[in-house]
Amino acid sequence: MAKMGKNRLEAFSDGVFAIIITIMVLELKVPHGDSLGTLAPLVPVFMSYVLSFVYVGIYWNNHHHMLHACTRVTGAILWANLHLLFWLSLFPFVTGWMGENHFAAAPSALYGGVLLAAAIAYWILQQTIISAEGAQSQLRAAVGRDWKGRLSPLAYVLGILSTFFWSWVAQALYVLVALWWLVPDRRIERSLRADGV
Repeated sequence: MAKMGKNRLEAFSDGVFAIIITIMVLELKVPHGDSLGTLAPLVPVFMSYVLSFVYVGIYWNNHHHMLHACTRVTGAILWANLHLLFWLSLFPFVTGWMGENHFAAAPSALYGGVLLAAAIAYWILQQTIISAEGAQSQLRAAVGRDWKGRLSPLAYVLGILSTFFWSWVAQALYVLVALWWLVPDRRIERSLRADGV
């Protein structure tokens, strides 16, 4: 049986990322009216779209770097990758629901839940690649202690809990985690350059 190359896995994943962004932007409905005032009801929807767009961009960027450090694709990696894409594919739904309901508690909590599940799925994919690569894994050397990866799920849990008391705290935490990750993760690039890849 022929092995799947990582280029095919990356191409498939890139297609899913593109579809997710497309679906999210389609949730921005054109208002009926030609005045700027007709845009006001779209502000929460647009804000939730921007936040989710940033998150999808972060995942796409770091996913690309992670696969660059991968030298072989196993069945476990394929399923771990699909698991990540499943949670990311829910972004359009939770983004739209949260924006349409002006960041109310239940939609914001579900949004945080999907962020948490996606973060866990990303960690699982990362660990699956490291396991497949063995002791000499470039990815293992690159991620090191991974403090951002450890703090992000904690921030999501705090965000989910805070939605029912102070909704603005939840949104601030979701934005804060996005800002942590906004600068592309350079650890993998540095590790690959050091190894001459």
